[in-house]
Amino acid sequence: MEQTLRTPSTPPPATTGRAWLLVGTAAVAWLLAYNVIQPLADWLAYGLLGLAHGSHLGDSLAFFLYDVPKILLLLSGMIFAITILRSFFSPERTRALLGGRREGVGNVFAAGLGVLTPFCSCSAVPLFIGFVESGIPLGVTFSFLIAAPMVNEVALVMLFGMFGWQVAGLYLISGLSIAIVAGLIIGRLKMERYVEDFVWQIKGGGGAVAGEHPTWTQRFTQAWESTREIVGKVWLYVVVGIAVGAGIHGYVPDDALAGVMGSDAWWSVPAAVLIGVPLYSNAAGVIPVVQALMAKGAALGTVLAFMMAVVALSLPEMIILRRVLKPRLIATFVGVVALGIIAIGYLFNLVI
Repeated sequence: MEQTLRTPSTPPPATTGRAWLLVGTAAVAWLLAYNVIQPLADWLAYGLLGLAHGSHLGDSLAFFLYDVPKILLLLSGMIFAITILRSFFSPERTRALLGGRREGVGNVFAAGLGVLTPFCSCSAVPLFIGFVESGIPLGVTFSFLIAAPMVNEVALVMLFGMFGWQVAGLYLISGLSIAIVAGLIIGRLKMERYVEDFVWQIKGGGGAVAGEHPTWTQRFTQAWESTREIVGKVWLYVVVGIAVGAGIHGYVPDDALAGVMGSDAWWSVPAAVLIGVPLYSNAAGVIPVVQALMAKGAALGTVLAFMMAVVALSLPEMIILRRVLKPRLIATFVGVVALGIIAIGYLFNLVI
């Protein structure tokens, strides 16, 4: 009797169908979870525990309960999706596309992608990890990491409404310039050795190999393994980082910040950056502070420098990145971006 032979690369239809069903179910569960974490966090903090809205402890706890699952969900979903995408490209093809002589083009593309992704700094970290793990050049990944939180559509609308399209456009160009130039500098410094070894080890096992065509079941399996391994290595840093950010979010008063930075002295711009670095918020969250500073007569460049430092150089982000980057690379990243922000602050104060 004639038998039907199947090659290992062609699993039975039932196997492929089951894999798609599992992934589809997981995607629906992911979307449901992502949409309920905000009301659930508020209910736990203010309803179940009875903490008052606006209280230091209540706001800190609600922030923590919302941001930890949000970041972990983003981390899981992005790593899974990027691993699937990476399975269609060999490491050599990926590096040829965004690296080498086309590195500048890669930085511009990554910074533009960052502008289009409405993530805060910690939310951008999952994509950054996926970029590094996928073999995209380090400088290009930093261009994305900087641009994603720094150039925010909320800030653009606010600046447009308050100062017109010229100021909003200058903010957009300035943020993109910092992201592109900082990424190019970090790329030229050849600091790949300051990425933790496990990231390169994961990278080496995931991309497609020329001449091979993995099945969807194999792609899903590889994506699940990569997601499980990376999340398992960074989740504790996520929790610690968000805990620090939650404490700052709930206990640092806006009036104190406005009082310190409501000066137009020469040192106000670097002071604004130094104060902004330990904080953690997105552009929407920092707008009340920005408005208070402007009401107290602070120069526009000082205010924008503070906002850029808060959204692009947050302490929780550094804690999370520490799991995948060594201290010297993190220090270089902070130093290059901080200098760029200070330069932009002085430029705004000079021309406006």
